[in-house]
Amino acid sequence: SGVMAAAAEESGWRRVGFVGAGRMAEAIAQGLIQAGKVEAEHVLASAPSDRNLCRFRAMGCQTTHSNLEVLHSCSLVFFATKPHILPAVLVEVAPAVTAEHILVSVAAGVSLSTLEKLLPPMARVLRVSPNLPCIVQEGAMVMARGCCAGSYEAQLLRSLLEACGQCEEVPEAQVDVHTGLSGSGVAFVCAFSEALAEGAIKMGMPSGLAHRIAAQTLLGTAKVLLQKGQHPAQLRTDVCTPGGTTIYGLHVLEQGGLRATAMSAVEAATCRARELSRNPSPVVAQVPSVLQALQGEGALAHREHSSVARS
Repeated sequence: SGVMAAAAEESGWRRVGFVGAGRMAEAIAQGLIQAGKVEAEHVLASAPSDRNLCRFRAMGCQTTHSNLEVLHSCSLVFFATKPHILPAVLVEVAPAVTAEHILVSVAAGVSLSTLEKLLPPMARVLRVSPNLPCIVQEGAMVMARGCCAGSYEAQLLRSLLEACGQCEEVPEAQVDVHTGLSGSGVAFVCAFSEALAEGAIKMGMPSGLAHRIAAQTLLGTAKVLLQKGQHPAQLRTDVCTPGGTTIYGLHVLEQGGLRATAMSAVEAATCRARELSRNPSPVVAQVPSVLQALQGEGALAHREHSSVARS
């Protein structure tokens, strides 16, 4: 039976659940499926409406409107709801959580201590900060483990997520910084790419071509930096011929304060993630009463309703 149990554990995580089926869940699911880490029919996603679930069905995944069903049928579960909704979802599924589950939160700004407070004491919880390029297997991710998650869980999760891009384990304090740098950074890089293209459009290049070349320029530059392990300043110096075109352009970027503005953008996004961590949604403030209510589950709906009404 020990062999059976090992086999069950091995096949168990191959059923992967997603609670919340938005862009981030879709990106991770698509990465795992395309890399052959999991079969589409072994993925089960839940969401309140069909609006997002239809994209999971298009990939060949199973879908449901019941979060509890995901917990009952999958031992590896990604929580990918919006951060302010997550606490209520965790309270709802907590009764179904067992020591067999590996629970992974991808919600920005929800701390491991908040996750662990809302789940049973033995729950194995990890926190991942992903980013949208997971959808083309070029994600930049970091993960941090909760008190009950050991190196087995960390290695399992990392080996799965490497299918979606780069994944590194970090202390939890760095997760919010990653949200600012890489989660939000995708939007910052898009703003920069768009601006580069518009500069070329202003100078007479057709729009489609300008946007393609701007994006490819970002991609190529990133590849050089990663493959050669170079500091960006080194590559920048290599491009900069004395008295040439590039230094004229760089001078204008310096005048516009590009570096300081980019640093401040990462700082602002990180501070916002920290703020979300410190002031989670009102549900967390009601944890004690909600957990009592769970003891008498019938009272849960009434108790939550009345406490929300009071606040």
